[in-house]
Amino acid sequence: MSFFCPHCNFKNSEIQSAGMIQQKGARYELRLTADTDLARQVVKSDTCVVKFIELDVEVPAGRGQLTNIEGLLTMILEDLSLQQPARKEAVPETYARIEEIIQKGRKMLTGDGFPFRVALDDLAGNSWIEPDHKDGVGKIQKVEYARTHEQNESLGLGNGEDEAGTTPGQPTFANPEGDEIIPNEVYSFPASCPGCTRPCVTHMKMVDIPHFKQVVIMSTVCDFCGYRSNEVKTGGKIPEKGKIITLHVNSATDLARDILKSESCFMECPELRLEVQPGTLGGRFTTVEGLLTQVRDDLHQQVFDVGEDTDEGGDSFPSAMKDKWKSFFDGIGDAINGEKKFTIILRDPLASSYIQNLCQPDDDPQIETKDYERTVEEEEDLGLTDMNTEGYEDDNVERKKEAEAEDKVEE
Repeated sequence: MSFFCPHCNFKNSEIQSAGMIQQKGARYELRLTADTDLARQVVKSDTCVVKFIELDVEVPAGRGQLTNIEGLLTMILEDLSLQQPARKEAVPETYARIEEIIQKGRKMLTGDGFPFRVALDDLAGNSWIEPDHKDGVGKIQKVEYARTHEQNESLGLGNGEDEAGTTPGQPTFANPEGDEIIPNEVYSFPASCPGCTRPCVTHMKMVDIPHFKQVVIMSTVCDFCGYRSNEVKTGGKIPEKGKIITLHVNSATDLARDILKSESCFMECPELRLEVQPGTLGGRFTTVEGLLTQVRDDLHQQVFDVGEDTDEGGDSFPSAMKDKWKSFFDGIGDAINGEKKFTIILRDPLASSYIQNLCQPDDDPQIETKDYERTVEEEEDLGLTDMNTEGYEDDNVERKKEAEAEDKVEE
């Protein structure tokens, strides 16, 4: 909805979501480094929280908007400036603090405050920041997360009861005799749907990948809201070094290779100008063709699937940007069809990713592997910096003794 009054200059560009609540919440974070980043389009739904991290300013969920980064920041600064004269008289300390934020925000608008970051956190998953195919590592990140029961309640989703007010029967845990998990055996156990919190079934299967390791494939399907999830979990101890795997794809045979991209893996295809950040797709065990197809479809949905014409991206999408994205997707399509040679680079700090070797037991000339020392940032992101791997047995013994002593005192 768009409204402008020529008499008082009041204007409004509020949007109301006509789509469904997504299966997961979504958090976007963009690092702005140039004036062109201020012009990136933003869809802010009425359930989205906006935060300019360096300003330490947060806008709570409210009316939806279709704007850009500059428009969001301008709106925030205008709202903060509105009551400044009254604050100056009543609470000078608050006035000084807010004035400092306003001046810092204005420097950001004029290009003197780069770099800075903006984050969108939407429980419904319907907000969006315009990506660019030239974005490098750490430029823009999207993380999907499962909502809590309280967050689902705030969105008006079901509480796990059917229309009659009763909770459907939970499925039973299907486990063969014995506690050991048998490879290639499918296990089913009850779970709660991340999308609507109602009971659903999760299937689990352990697969032994030759010359690599065992992985667990998890599949969840919800009959109530249609939520679907397929992920791969790797196990084992954390290696001392990360691993970089490079595959040169030259033919259709290479497209059919098995590939495991773990959740911690960063994927890059330089010839296709494609980069996939860790955590974006979760863990995936598929073929090279299947992985590229999924990346293309997911990204195409984010960029173009707006309105009735899913190939145009809406009336507000600049024609020059449409042409750039079309060229980008055409390049990926040529690679999927085997019409273009390209390179896949997997950088995994946990060394849990894998590309099938077609020349076993010999080395594959099209695959290059290299171990590398993890960076400090990777160690922190993985939680390894503060991990205690020594002496925890002694700590457990001490806590057990303290608990026994407390029990004796109570007796």
